[in-house]
Amino acid sequence: MVVYEAASAIVNLPNCTAKELAPAVSVLQLFCSSPKAALRYAAVRTLNKVAMKHPSAVTACNLDLENLVTDSNRSIATLAITTLLKTGSESSIDRLMKQISSFMSEISDEFKVVVVQAINALCQKYPRKHAVLMNFLFTMLREEGGFEYKRAIVDCIISIIEENSESKETGLSHLCEFIEDCEFTVLATRILHLLGQEGPKTNNPSKYIRFIYNRVVLEHEEVRAGAVSALAKFGAQNEEMLPSILVLLRRCVMDDDNEVRDRATFYLNVLEQKQKALNAGYILNGLTVSIPGLERALHQYTLEPSEKPFDLKSVPLATAPVIEQRAGEESVKQPEKVAATRQEIFQEQLAAIPEFRELGPLFKSSSEPVALTELETEYVVRCTKHTFVNHMVFQFDCTNTLNDQILENVTVQMEPTEGYEVIGYVPAKTLVYNQPGTCYTLVALSEEDPTAVACTFSCMMKFTVKDCDPNTGEADDEGYEDEGSFCCL
Repeated sequence: MVVYEAASAIVNLPNCTAKELAPAVSVLQLFCSSPKAALRYAAVRTLNKVAMKHPSAVTACNLDLENLVTDSNRSIATLAITTLLKTGSESSIDRLMKQISSFMSEISDEFKVVVVQAINALCQKYPRKHAVLMNFLFTMLREEGGFEYKRAIVDCIISIIEENSESKETGLSHLCEFIEDCEFTVLATRILHLLGQEGPKTNNPSKYIRFIYNRVVLEHEEVRAGAVSALAKFGAQNEEMLPSILVLLRRCVMDDDNEVRDRATFYLNVLEQKQKALNAGYILNGLTVSIPGLERALHQYTLEPSEKPFDLKSVPLATAPVIEQRAGEESVKQPEKVAATRQEIFQEQLAAIPEFRELGPLFKSSSEPVALTELETEYVVRCTKHTFVNHMVFQFDCTNTLNDQILENVTVQMEPTEGYEVIGYVPAKTLVYNQPGTCYTLVALSEEDPTAVACTFSCMMKFTVKDCDPNTGEADDEGYEDEGSFCCL
């Protein structure tokens, strides 16, 4: 077990390359043929984890994993197959799917989710196999299972629909069949929302109306409300279907639930105007503001009595989340090349700044920026650290989410606890509404011990605020100094 723990520790090291993993993989390969079930299970589970990021490193173990597919322990067999799905070729998929089908009913939901995650990765890797994988997922969807298991399948099908337009109608049809007998409210409402978004864009949108309206007739209030919204989206995007949709919405006006009645009445009145601008503004396009920010602003408005009506422009806009790579797929294929390219980009950007030209070669940049604020705040800040031989540069990517303000001379002032010295700041000259800008803070490493890295920085964002017209973007001539603090680094 000591040998296994050492191999597991190597596997769990961050930013480990396939070459560095080779000794650990060799040890795990030996454990795959161990007479002890616990060691076989530990080995194949760890190899499964390695295959998520470095499938090529596990390819040498494919023969051993093939032998484990027939293991009497179904947990080991499941992990072996899902690992093979990540490391095998496109031609082996059909055979592996048949082997999985033979014992899916015998394993727990936890391992079924692992199988679904492996299939999701396959869908991204081999688009031509979408049809085979989609049918397998639908078969799994009809079987008994808990919420997490069903949610994983629905997520996978939605992912296929979003990435492959040819699979859209097949996927939507499978999901329609699923909500006919779905016990999970969250999944039913999510699928109804998807039908409202994608259904009107298909070749035959009318075929989805029956499934949606059945939810109004047969389900409880939360699902009924979601179904009403989905129906309205069909009416807003298809003039031929509008008369039928209006008839269905009029029936919903008499619903027992307030939410369902209110939605039906609202959508009915909007659709009866037959104006595309109203349809877009009140049915098709959701709120562009941050929901938590809206909640806080409304709460604050109720605490301070005012004769002025509530102004939605005072609410920060929702900031689009940074899109993460799916399951590390892109980084799996060429991790070192991608990292090198990213490093070169940072090196070039920093070398173009006069204050940083004498720092020497860039040693390393943090793999992902760290969010220092929540997405719903007025100013969104993310930090990337760049390490040089004797210095460290903190890059702050800032976004102003208020459309009635312009920020100038933006800096992030940092106070270290010990050992480090802040040398200077490179400000972001202007931050206009929803346009990201970058400022930098240069820090000297400890001369006594350059390897000492334990230090905490308190951060304070300082800037000049100028009010501006939200419509024209024209700013006032005079501004005022302001600041904002956020979490430490």
